[in-house]
Amino acid sequence: MRRFGAALLLALAAGIGSTLPAAAQFLPEGFFATLPEVGQPAEVQANTLSYDSRSDVISAEGRVLMHYAGYSIACDDLRYEQKSGALLCIGNVEIVDPQGTKYTADRIEVTDGMKEAFIQSLTLTTTAGATVTARDVSYSAELETVLNDAAYSPCGLCIDEKGRRIGWRVKAAKLVQNSQTKTIYFEQPSLEVLGIPVAWLPWLSLPDPSARQSTGFTLPSVNYKAEYGARLTVPYFINAGDSTDIILAPSLMSRQGFLMAAEWRQRFDYGAFTVKGSGIYQLDPGAYTGIGNRQWRGAIQSSGRFELAADWTAGWTYTAFSDAAYLDDYDFDTRDSAINQVYATHLSADYYADIRLQQFLRLDNYLTDFEAGLAEDQQALALPNARGNGYFDLGEWGQVRANGNLLGVQRNANSAELFAGVPYVFGYEGTKAHATGEVSWQNQLIAPGGVVATPYLGLRTDVSSYDDGNGVDVPPGLAEPADQFLFEATPIAAIDFRWPLIANSGLDTRLLEPIAQVVYRGSDTTLVGITNDNAHSFVLDDTNLFSYDRFTGTDRQETGLRANVGARYLANFSGGGWLEVVGGQSFHLAGVNAFAEPDQVNTGVASGLEDDASYVVLGARGSPYDGVALGAKLQVDPDGPRVARAGLGGDYEFGDYSVGGDYVYLPAEPATGVPVDQHEATVRASAPLPIDYWKANGSFSWDVAAGEWLQARGELIYDDGYFLAGGFAQANGPTHDKPDSVTFGVQFKLKAPGAEDGVGN
Repeated sequence: MRRFGAALLLALAAGIGSTLPAAAQFLPEGFFATLPEVGQPAEVQANTLSYDSRSDVISAEGRVLMHYAGYSIACDDLRYEQKSGALLCIGNVEIVDPQGTKYTADRIEVTDGMKEAFIQSLTLTTTAGATVTARDVSYSAELETVLNDAAYSPCGLCIDEKGRRIGWRVKAAKLVQNSQTKTIYFEQPSLEVLGIPVAWLPWLSLPDPSARQSTGFTLPSVNYKAEYGARLTVPYFINAGDSTDIILAPSLMSRQGFLMAAEWRQRFDYGAFTVKGSGIYQLDPGAYTGIGNRQWRGAIQSSGRFELAADWTAGWTYTAFSDAAYLDDYDFDTRDSAINQVYATHLSADYYADIRLQQFLRLDNYLTDFEAGLAEDQQALALPNARGNGYFDLGEWGQVRANGNLLGVQRNANSAELFAGVPYVFGYEGTKAHATGEVSWQNQLIAPGGVVATPYLGLRTDVSSYDDGNGVDVPPGLAEPADQFLFEATPIAAIDFRWPLIANSGLDTRLLEPIAQVVYRGSDTTLVGITNDNAHSFVLDDTNLFSYDRFTGTDRQETGLRANVGARYLANFSGGGWLEVVGGQSFHLAGVNAFAEPDQVNTGVASGLEDDASYVVLGARGSPYDGVALGAKLQVDPDGPRVARAGLGGDYEFGDYSVGGDYVYLPAEPATGVPVDQHEATVRASAPLPIDYWKANGSFSWDVAAGEWLQARGELIYDDGYFLAGGFAQANGPTHDKPDSVTFGVQFKLKAPGAEDGVGN
C-alpha cells in the first residue's frame, strides 16, 4: 500500500495543488509547494481491502481512511491499477493537507501514470476560510489545468449571520492554466461585490502568478488627478530571461498627454538591482504651479542590494529628476526627500558596521531657489557617513562597548533661514570631516538592601576639521567658523543607583524605583564637530532624563559634572489596568554646561537644561481599564514657576465606538523665534452607523492661540472584513502646509482572509 498511497497523494498534491494558486492568487505564496516524500509508510483503514492478482488491482471499500506524510484522505471507494497507474477515488472525497487546507470532491480520477488527473465537484477550503470551487478539474502535468465553473471567495459562502451578502467573489466559466506558455486564461470572468456583479469581461489572459511571468500585457490601472486628468496605464511585461524582467508602462492622460515609464529588474544568485525611468512632454504645463510649469519632465531611479559575503550586504539607491516635484506630481514617489547613496553593512551577533556615501535631495515644489540651483546646492553630501559598534561580554566583570562614527560633509551653499528675526544656519558651505570613537565599560552590582549600582567608565575622542569654502554670507551674527582642526579627548565616569521597591496587594503589583545618577564628562569643548550637522534639536522629557549624553548626534556633546535625580513608578492592577510614571530633574554641578553654549541652530536654547537646575519633567501613561489609553508629558520651570511645555492625549474605545483627543502647549520663546504661545487641540471620533458594516470617522484640529482651525477631516467607510469602500473630505486651514484647500478622495479594497491590507485599491 505504500505505492498506492504515494500515487494518490502525489497526484493530488502535484496535480491539484500546483494549479490553484493561479486561480486563487490571494492564497499565501508557496501554499501548495510541499509534496509528500515518496516511499513513506501509509496507514490505510477500510471495511474491505482486496487485491486481484490477475488484473493487478488494489481496491478498498467502505469508508476508506488513509494517512500519509501528514495528509489525511477519506472516500467511499478506492481502486488502483498498478500496471497503468490509474487511480479512482469515488464518493465523498475529503483531503486535508499538513497545513490544514481541506479539499472535498465527489470523484477523483488519476490516469496515464499520474500524468493526467480529473476531479469532479472540487471544493478547497483554507484554514483562514477562503474557498475555491469548480464543477470539475482536469489536469495534465505536461500541458495545462482546466477548472470549469470556477470561483474564488475569501469568505466561504460570504453570507453573514443575518443572511446578508458580504465580501466579494471572482467567477469564471472556464479557467485554464497553461504550463508551457505560463499563462492563466479566464473565459467570461466576473467580479461580484456584496453578491452583485460589478465587472465582466468576455475573456482575460494574465501571466501565471505561480510561475515565471511570460511576455504580455498585465492588469491596467485607471487614476485621476486634476493636474493631469484621467489616466490610463497599460503595463507590458517582457520576460527577457530567467533573471531579467522589463516592464513598459505607457500612460495616456486627458490633460497632459502621453507619459512613458519603464523598469528593468535584474536578479543574481547574490542580489538584484532595479532601474526605473519615466518622462513626459506636458501638453498643459500651466496646470502645475512652480517648478512643474515646464514642458519636458522626467526622472531616473535605481536601487540594488547584494550579499557579497557572510554577514555583509552592499547596495545603492539613486534618484535624478528634471525637477523635485515631478515624482510626486505623477504618483511615482510621494516622499518629501530622497537619498542617493552607496552603502555596505556588516551585522552579526556582537558587531555592527555601516559605511555610506550619501547625497540628500528634497522632493517638493521649490520655486526660485531650486531654479537658481540654491536648494540643490544647500543639500549636503555625506562623504562618508560611517558608524560601527561592538559588544564584549566579560561575564561577572561586566561588558565593554566600543563605537565609532565618521561623518564627512560637503555643501556648496549655506542653508540658513530667519524665524521671527532669529537666525538658524542648518548647514554651512564648505567641507567638514568629523571622526569620533568611544570605548566604555559598565557592570551591574547588587548592593545590600537591593540597591542596584551600575558604574560606568569611558573615553571619547573626537577629531574634526573644517574648510569654509568660498565664505558666502549668512544671517547677521552667525558668520562661518574659521578654518580649523580640532582634537578632543573626553574621559567619562558615571554611576547609576536604582532601588527597586516592589509591593504586592492581592493581585495588584506596584514598583517604586528611586533613581540617582552622577555623570562626569571631563571636557570644556561641547561643539566637537566645529559645525553642527547632526545634532540639531532635542526635547528634555522622561525618555532621556537618565541619559549620559542627550544630544541627538555626534557633533555636540555634554560636558562637566551633572546629577540626574528622579523616580519611576509602575503599577499593574488586578482588573487589567496599569500605570507608569517617570519624573525627575537634572542638575549641572560643575564645569561648562553644554546646553548653555548655543550653536548656529540654537541647540540647547530654551531646552530647560541651560540653567544649573533643569526643568522638572514628568511623563505618565497608562490604562485604567480595557479600552482606555492615556498619556501626558509636562515640563515645569522651577524659577517661575511656570509650565514650559505640556502635552496630553487619550483614546477611549467601547465596542465599535471610539473617541480621542490631544492637546499641546508651547509657550512663546523669542530666543528661538516663537513669538506667541502655541495651543493646539485635536479631537477625533469614530462611530458605526445604524446600517451594519458602515462607519463614520472624523477629526478636527484647532489653533487655540491664533483662534484659527488647522484641519477638518471626515470619512465614510463600509468594511465587512473582506470588502472595504469609502470616501473622505479634508479641509485645511490658513496655517496648514497647504492652506485654505479642500481635498476629496475615494478608496476600495478587496481583502484576503487574515490580511490587514487589501489586495487592490
